[in-house]
Amino acid sequence: MLTSAEWRRGHARQKGPMTKITYIEFNGAEHIVNVKPGFTVMEGAVKNNVPGIEAECGGNCACATCHVYVDPAWVHKTGERNAMEESMVDFLGNVQSNSRLACQIKVTEALDGLVVRMPESQH
Repeated sequence: MLTSAEWRRGHARQKGPMTKITYIEFNGAEHIVNVKPGFTVMEGAVKNNVPGIEAECGGNCACATCHVYVDPAWVHKTGERNAMEESMVDFLGNVQSNSRLACQIKVTEALDGLVVRMPESQH
């Protein structure tokens, strides 16, 4: 397993298009990062040290600690929750119609400019 510093060095060398994603913490702090298409929104946050996404299950859709609110302008582009994601989201107390698990949103070039907001807590 790579350390975050090793990952960043390798990530910086990657060629090809990157997708810009804005992660907004509950307190309003913004983190704008470039994420390689093919990664998930969760992986982009974790690998760029964005606070507010805990990702305890590592992206296996087995918890809800990467819960985000997709900006309404982007909801139609990120797709719908599948049955497995829906069952995880059902356990959350702060669900909104735009609630998604960041591990289930695959980054594509079409998501360039995506904005997601984090809830006050992931528990």
